[in-house]
Amino acid sequence: MPRTHNISSELIDAAGEFVERALTADELRAAQSVLLPGLYGFTLNEAAQLIGRSRATVTRLQARFKALSAGREMPGRKWGGRRCSYLTLREEKEFLAGFLKEASEGGMLEVRRIKLAYEQKASKTVAKTTVYRMLARHGWRKITPRPRHPKHDEDKQNAFKKTAGNRR
Repeated sequence: MPRTHNISSELIDAAGEFVERALTADELRAAQSVLLPGLYGFTLNEAAQLIGRSRATVTRLQARFKALSAGREMPGRKWGGRRCSYLTLREEKEFLAGFLKEASEGGMLEVRRIKLAYEQKASKTVAKTTVYRMLARHGWRKITPRPRHPKHDEDKQNAFKKTAGNRR
């Protein structure tokens, strides 16, 4: 049997009033996340199915609604996104701008050099894949020269080698 949640009658009343003046679907869902378990005894999983969100999101919506009804300001979203990074996207872009000049002039970029500079800037040792992922995030890709010309003909090359004689 799932745990029951103790939701106060004041909170249920506040959610009922909030449903009537909700302007967005998210506001309505926040109020429903309190009303469904509070009035009708639904579990969080059942409420999540009815609202169309996950059980964890229903819990977050309840916490957000409780905080808002108590007059507290809720911080922004805490889940999702890129939280584990040494540099922000803007810092990464500025960091790569130094290497862009060399690349635009046809120079070869060595990931080893970028990695060393990145480690120096971030003051941490990082794996080489960190640098490759950063380059991919900013639209860089590895371009290597072709091993041979697309119109090459092996037979013609071998025939030329046989007839070239002392021309070399």
